[in-house]
Amino acid sequence: MAYILHHSTTFHSHGSGYQQIEEGGRSPAAHGHSHALLGGGHSNTSVRAAFIHVVGDLLQSVGVMVAAIIIYFRPEYKVADPICTFLFSVFVLFTTITILRDVFRILLEGAPKGVEFNSVKEVLLSVNKVKSMHSLHLWALTLGQALVSVHLAIEEGADAQSVLQEATELLNTKFGFHSITIQVELHSEEMNHCCHCQDPQD
Repeated sequence: MAYILHHSTTFHSHGSGYQQIEEGGRSPAAHGHSHALLGGGHSNTSVRAAFIHVVGDLLQSVGVMVAAIIIYFRPEYKVADPICTFLFSVFVLFTTITILRDVFRILLEGAPKGVEFNSVKEVLLSVNKVKSMHSLHLWALTLGQALVSVHLAIEEGADAQSVLQEATELLNTKFGFHSITIQVELHSEEMNHCCHCQDPQD
C-alpha cells in the first residue's frame, strides 16, 4: 500500500483602459492569460497524507514488535513499550506538521514554495520596454500549481503583444507558473506615487 501511494502521482488601473499603440490609432490595453504545467516536484497532498498514515501504522507495528521482543527476553525492561510508542509518535507528528504547513499555505493563499517575490519582480523588469510593474500577486492554488498576476507599465510606442509574449515566456521558463495573467498598460508618472503601485511591506 505504501509503495502504491508513494509512486502515484482588489483591481485598479490607470487611465481609461486604452493605450496608444501606434500613432493615429487606439488599441485596448493588452491582456494575457497563460497556463503551463508546474514541474513535477510536488505530489498530491491527500496522497502524501495517506502515505504518511500507512507508514505511521507500519512503524507503530514495528515498535510494538520491538518492545514485545525486549520485554519477552528482559521482563524488567517494560519501559521499552512507552519509549517505542513515544519515539514513533514523535516521528508521525513531525511528518504530519509538514503536511499541515503546506495545507495552510494553500488555504491562506500564501506565496508558492520556492518562488521569491523579488526574483519574479527582477525577471519582469528585465523585459524589454518595461519601465515598471505593480499589482504583482503570487499564490499557490495547489502544491503543484502556482499562479501569478501582474500589471506591466511599458514605454510609449512599445509593442504590447511583444512585451506580453516575452514576459509570459520568461515566467514559464524560470518559474513554471501554472497560470499567468498579465495586463500591459502605458507607463505614467503618477504610478511612481500611487500607493497601490508600491511593493508590499512586511
